[in-house]
Amino acid sequence: MSYFPDSKDLSLKEFLISYSEILKKSLEDIEADQLNEVFKALAKSVESGATIFTCGNGGSSSIAEHLVCDFIKGTSTDSKIDPKVFPLLTTPVITAIANDIDYEDIFSYQIQKYANKGDVLLSVSSSGNSPNIIKAIEISKKIGLITISFVGFDGGKAREISDFALHVNSNNYGICEDAHHSLMHIFAQYLRLQYIDDEDKLGNVKF
Repeated sequence: MSYFPDSKDLSLKEFLISYSEILKKSLEDIEADQLNEVFKALAKSVESGATIFTCGNGGSSSIAEHLVCDFIKGTSTDSKIDPKVFPLLTTPVITAIANDIDYEDIFSYQIQKYANKGDVLLSVSSSGNSPNIIKAIEISKKIGLITISFVGFDGGKAREISDFALHVNSNNYGICEDAHHSLMHIFAQYLRLQYIDDEDKLGNVKF
C-alpha cells in the first residue's frame, strides 16, 4: 500500500477530492460487527452508570476531549441517559506525572487512581503503538475495565490487546484522525437517537 499523497501533481481541488474519497472509503470499510459491538459496550456502560475514561496523544487527545463534551452535553440532551465521561487529559495532572514519574505513565497512573472494574477506557491512537496508550490498556485490563480503541494504519498493539478496536484502514494521519472524530460524533449522536426521550422531537431538534 502506498502512502497518500504520493504525487505533487495535484491541484488543490483534486487533492480535496482524493482526500475525501479516501476518508469516505475508510469509514465505509469499518466492519459492521465491530461497530455494533462497540456501540453495545458503550450503551451498556452508560446504562449501568459506569465511567468512560478517554485518552490520546497530540491530535488524538483533542478527539478524546471532544468526546467528553459531546457525550456529557450532546448525548444527554433530550434523552433518557446521563453518560459519565472523564478525560485523562488535565494538563497539570499529566505534566506532573510526566515530570515526576514518566510520560509513559500519564494515563495508566490515573486509571489506577480513578477507575473501577466495569468502567471503560476509550483510547484514540492513529498508530496504535504509543507506549502510554498501551500501558493504559494493559493496566485497565488488569483492573477489569472494558477497553475500546480507535486506531489507524495497521492498528498496532492497541488493536491486538483491546477488547474492541475500530480500525481505520488508512496510512494518512489526517484521514485517521478525521475518521476517528467522525466515529466519536456518530456514537454520541446514535446513542442520543436510541435513547431520545420523545420521538416526536426527531426532525425538530438539532443533533
